[in-house]
Amino acid sequence: MVLTRRCACWGVVGLLFLALLPAYAQQDQTKSPQNIPDAPSATRPPQPLPPAPASPTVGPPSPSAAESLPETNSPATDTPAPPADPSKERPPAPNPAVKTVGAGKETPYPTNTRDEIYTLRTNVSFVAVPVTVKDKNSGHMVDGLLPADFQVFENGVRQKLTYFTSDPFFISAAVIFDLGMSQDALGKVQQTFPALLGAFSAYDQVALYTYSDTVTRVADFSAVNQRVTEALNSLKNVPGRNNGVPVLTGPMQSGPSVNGHPVGNTPPPVATPPREAHVLNDAILRAARDLAKQDRSRRKVIFVVSTGRELGSTASYADTLRVLLQNEMAVYGVATGASALPGYKQLSKLHLPKQGYDNLLPKYAVATGGEVFTEFSSQAIDTAYAQALGDARNQYTLGYQTKAPQTDSYRDIEVRVAIPNLIVRAKTGYYPLPPQRAAAQP
Repeated sequence: MVLTRRCACWGVVGLLFLALLPAYAQQDQTKSPQNIPDAPSATRPPQPLPPAPASPTVGPPSPSAAESLPETNSPATDTPAPPADPSKERPPAPNPAVKTVGAGKETPYPTNTRDEIYTLRTNVSFVAVPVTVKDKNSGHMVDGLLPADFQVFENGVRQKLTYFTSDPFFISAAVIFDLGMSQDALGKVQQTFPALLGAFSAYDQVALYTYSDTVTRVADFSAVNQRVTEALNSLKNVPGRNNGVPVLTGPMQSGPSVNGHPVGNTPPPVATPPREAHVLNDAILRAARDLAKQDRSRRKVIFVVSTGRELGSTASYADTLRVLLQNEMAVYGVATGASALPGYKQLSKLHLPKQGYDNLLPKYAVATGGEVFTEFSSQAIDTAYAQALGDARNQYTLGYQTKAPQTDSYRDIEVRVAIPNLIVRAKTGYYPLPPQRAAAQP
């Protein structure tokens, strides 16, 4: 009896629970879902956490916060803000003052950055002097010199330096090959073409020229690329000159003859050897004119691989040197063949009429501040490439304002360093550009 009553009570409780279950389910559906981020998964990136509530700040509320505040009846909030007075608005900033220079005057030359030397160097009175300083014993370049270590004299008068830098420069180089050298010497040079390309950086520019009795531009100024490489490869098949005695006789050289007498009573032809030419001046002048059109912010170098002999040029040495000095170019060279032998430098100073100069490269190098390297092997030429271009790239650059009158006459330059046992190389003088040409420079 007791068990039956308990079962009946539990049955009533179960019926009530089943009757109230739909109401609880409907009430649970009306509740807003909680903003709980999902767990990270391989297909969905992790969701960011909800932003934390802003911390209270001290000070006037922001406009958005002011809008959310309840309105009050205080006079400060009921009174509208007066309109802004247009006459009291902030006036526009004045235009920067433009400074001008009066007629006949010149802008002062700054002494700060390397770029300015090429921006304002169109001023005729500014003179730039690249200088190479080497240790007399080791032959290595000397670094770390200061402006106080240099003295520059123009026509014997010491000048005040207004510009100084030891920063390296990018190079624009015209490389000239002498095809009139002997076959043996030219063969050594042809083996060094890869070393020549390796001496240039990716930002340098190079042009290629050849000469013997005429001048030819093989490749125009550009970075070291496939076109320059192909141009050098084409020069590998060019033969050198046969320096033997010209053959002026032969079986039929004098024409047909009977018993030693010419047939038809015609006079025997006169045999003359072919005229030899080495137009070194013309080659350097052609390269200098093309090099003058390149960017003035680069170091301009003419690199000549030659015996240095000059014969048959239209241009003279003096005219060619004038163009080099007016455009601040230095001549470096590799002396090949007989001009590389010891003691030949002294013999090359002799000049026989109608026979040409034996070696003009040292004269060009000394006058422009360059250097000539002698070679005895292909490896020596490889070293000369890297050393010459390295010296030209890492020179000191001195600058000063000359007080000499604006004429196109030649002016001597002498650079001294107040430290013993040093070799100083700089151009021995310069020709200033005429005023009308200097004003047209970029």
